Amino acid sequence: MLNITLLPDKEKRIYGGHPWIFKSDIARTANDSDWRAEAPLARVMTSRGKFAAIALHNPASQIALRVITQRDEAIDEAFFGRKVHAAVEFRRQFRHADLESCRLIYAESDGLPALICDRFGDVIVFQSMSLGIEAYKRCIIDAVTQETGVRNVWERSDAPVRNLEGLPMVSALYAGEVPDMVDFQENGVKFRIDVKNGQKTGYFLDQKENRAAIARYVQDSRVLDCFTHVGSFALHAAKYGAAQVVGVDISDSAVAMAEENCRLNGFDNVAFETANAFDYLRNLSAGQFDVIILDPPAFTKTRGALDNALRGYKEINLRAMKLLRGGGILVTCSCSQHVDGAAFGSMLHAAARDAKVTLRVLDKRGAAPDHPVLMGARETEYLKFWICDVG
Repeated sequence: MLNITLLPDKEKRIYGGHPWIFKSDIARTANDSDWRAEAPLARVMTSRGKFAAIALHNPASQIALRVITQRDEAIDEAFFGRKVHAAVEFRRQFRHADLESCRLIYAESDGLPALICDRFGDVIVFQSMSLGIEAYKRCIIDAVTQETGVRNVWERSDAPVRNLEGLPMVSALYAGEVPDMVDFQENGVKFRIDVKNGQKTGYFLDQKENRAAIARYVQDSRVLDCFTHVGSFALHAAKYGAAQVVGVDISDSAVAMAEENCRLNGFDNVAFETANAFDYLRNLSAGQFDVIILDPPAFTKTRGALDNALRGYKEINLRAMKLLRGGGILVTCSCSQHVDGAAFGSMLHAAARDAKVTLRVLDKRGAAPDHPVLMGARETEYLKFWICDVG
């Protein structure tokens, strides 16, 4: 294991609860080349020679160190087995926990940086997104299968961030048998998803409890679900008693999947259309819908593009506000990490002012508890989900 020394006071980031140490935080001297060596683990020392943490290491990445423990302990299969057990046991403790549609491991929040592990029925899908975690993914995933009893595993390590880590893209069978289409249920709604080629791991579990939260607002309503993906909010609206539901997505393959999921559930009051949501809203007449749901993809992945992202959010929310009947419900979301809650709220306030409507916030939520926020690491708190009355 390498020994890496930090610049003065840089250990405060670790003690504050953030697991990332940047390349620029590391002390470099002519006689100290450890920080450049290729090794998966490093013992992190303060500038005064005091032990601070053990971290996964990648000298080629801007995030050179990712903390996995602040104890000076052995890092072996037993260590990772304890981490996996703790992560799964944490989710078992949720009231009415459903581990068959669940994020089992949420990266930094579970002390396993850059590793995502989702379960859909009898299939597990995981993403390994850093060089350090790549070295230990086998013992981690083996521990997951032992902990859950699920033997069918697909690897979706094909996120662009792997390029920054010097890793190849991987999307392949890891263990067992994984069909082209995987069936599972969420809140009693049936879904069939493509874990091999769909977005991320094939489905967005972070909105699970938020989808259930729309139940009290959609009864007997006409509902429009923009950016429907595989029909997740649209089908929940139908389950919860909506009179009519329309789902819109720009992807032909997503709409085809949404239609298949509609057939699985036997709903006859749901229609899906392939369209750009911005254009679709522009062509609607006011009052056509009682509830509009906006769950777009992230409009920015960098802080530098924040202003453009906020303009995009404002445009689509303003259009929705103008279209809703008086007393209609706007369900609006942002998964852009760099758009925090305050910025999202300010954007909605500005959109309401320009739309000449009164906006009342009925509910504000984040990701489901299987995506816990790690205090000290704001990057883990990315999802904003607001339900508003538009008058």
